[in-house]
Amino acid sequence: MPSYTPPTRDLAFVLHDTLKIHEADVPGYDELDQSFTSAILDEAGKIARDVLAPLNPVGDREGCTLKNGVVRTPTGFRAAIDTLRDGGWTGLDCDPAYGGQGMPNVLASAVGEMFSAANMALMMYPGLTHGAYSALHAHGSDAQKETYLPKLVSFEWGGTMNLTEPQCGTDLGLIRTKADPQDDGSYRITGQKIWISAGEHDMADNIIHLVLAKIPGGPEGVKGISLFIVPKFMVKDDGSLGDRNAVSCGGLESKMGIHGNATCVMNYDGATGYLVGEAHKGLRAMFTMMHEARLGVGVQGLSQAAVAYENARAFAQDRVQGRAVTGAEAPEKPADPILVHPDVRRMLMDQKSFVEGGRAFALWAASLIDRSHRMDDADAEGLVSLLIPVVKGFLTDKGFEAAVSAQQVYGGSGYTTEWGAEQFVRDVRIAMVYEGTNGIQALDLVARKLPADAGKHAMAFFEIVKAFLKENEGDAALKADFLDPLKSASKDLQAAAMVFVQHGMKAPNTALAGAADFLHLFGHVSLGLMWARMAKAAGAALAAGAEATDIYRSKIATGRFNLARQLPATALHLKRFETGAEPVMALVAAAF
Repeated sequence: MPSYTPPTRDLAFVLHDTLKIHEADVPGYDELDQSFTSAILDEAGKIARDVLAPLNPVGDREGCTLKNGVVRTPTGFRAAIDTLRDGGWTGLDCDPAYGGQGMPNVLASAVGEMFSAANMALMMYPGLTHGAYSALHAHGSDAQKETYLPKLVSFEWGGTMNLTEPQCGTDLGLIRTKADPQDDGSYRITGQKIWISAGEHDMADNIIHLVLAKIPGGPEGVKGISLFIVPKFMVKDDGSLGDRNAVSCGGLESKMGIHGNATCVMNYDGATGYLVGEAHKGLRAMFTMMHEARLGVGVQGLSQAAVAYENARAFAQDRVQGRAVTGAEAPEKPADPILVHPDVRRMLMDQKSFVEGGRAFALWAASLIDRSHRMDDADAEGLVSLLIPVVKGFLTDKGFEAAVSAQQVYGGSGYTTEWGAEQFVRDVRIAMVYEGTNGIQALDLVARKLPADAGKHAMAFFEIVKAFLKENEGDAALKADFLDPLKSASKDLQAAAMVFVQHGMKAPNTALAGAADFLHLFGHVSLGLMWARMAKAAGAALAAGAEATDIYRSKIATGRFNLARQLPATALHLKRFETGAEPVMALVAAAF
């Protein structure tokens, strides 16, 4: 059975040594001194380790069941949710006006990584509820906020997002669910939604569905989509629950992973719904929370890689097979631990350097969301808009790759359920698909985010890299191992960006055929920047005579590995990108 050890020390290093959040001018960050954040992270880590993680294999084994319209979640899930609810964890970064803790997103993201690593399927229930909260907080009326937000924050009521239908996923303009206006101002919602995570379950008294639908007579395509609140149980004027609404779970999907989460077919049979925001402006409302939602999915990819790496490392330290080629390192044992073998070390170093670099990248993005929201900073908003497709796409692609690599460390044991490695692989796979497939993230990056505001935000990212290089050009300890590789990789990214600028409009297939390579190129440069910043922070700590030297020396060595072994991938992605569309588009459809 796998175990989970919360990475609280590493999270503290990123938050305080690297990002220096306690020194930032973002409102609320002045309270985030290390003693405060340590208290939060330590307590969250205990819950992750002792409450959530033991239920992860239980949820995978039992799954959810649907009987007489009621979904039963796995044994222990409701008690775990009660622990989160009672401790206020479901509203950690929510508005205090509605019962939230008001913590910054950067701290909530750090907690979220631990909770998701411990039990991704279970944490999707409050995660979807947080998404519904965010949409209503931004676009709901005052009356809607007062009615629904306190219950969503406390997770007394769950929440969902209902977008996909059998005939449409990414192309939401094809939705058929309709909303017929009623004399009392409500709407009758009729249609079917599929793949609705947490659509029905037994862990909350009510479920508030946010549903995309079209009002008859509205504009065609996405311009005619509106957003509606459709509660499972009607809510009376005094806040108590009334009759069951005409919404039901028509079935549960059988899935590769995340078995503990109920993925539902939802049927709306003339259900009562209430318009959120303006008619025909539903996508704008639904996508308000996409920065946070896609960051959250990126963190899911990272989290599963992190827990998979932790267990693979422990296995490699304990499993004995063969001898080190340079001579026995454990002569008292019948064989050496497999950690002595260079190829096993290679796999573990790939995982470790991704996990720790990705952790810094995700938390940096979360800090930009805080700057955007708490300071109304348009530059931060533009930069995080650019980075979010990379966070989501790169961290989930590489998170899956890292989980597979961790499974490989086990050899044949990794293919069995006993050790748990295969569950991490199955669970993390969905993160590459939902909240917009990673192919869609790549298209969003190159077609929308890169050219936005005449490329202003892309140039801002390049300036961040350039400024770091210039600021540290005299640091001999950083130059060869960190600054020079980062400079070279950044030039690869700029070269690819220039191709988009010069040819994107004239030859769109040329640009789009290389979109995935561009996203990965961007991801590698982003992690390279994070590792250079972490190496600088670790070097400064050592120079200042820090007592706990192991973590700082480990950071420098791991960062050196990443820039030597992973960052050169930018040249490969640029080379692929430069081949254009011809190799990709050469075959006629029938030849496939």
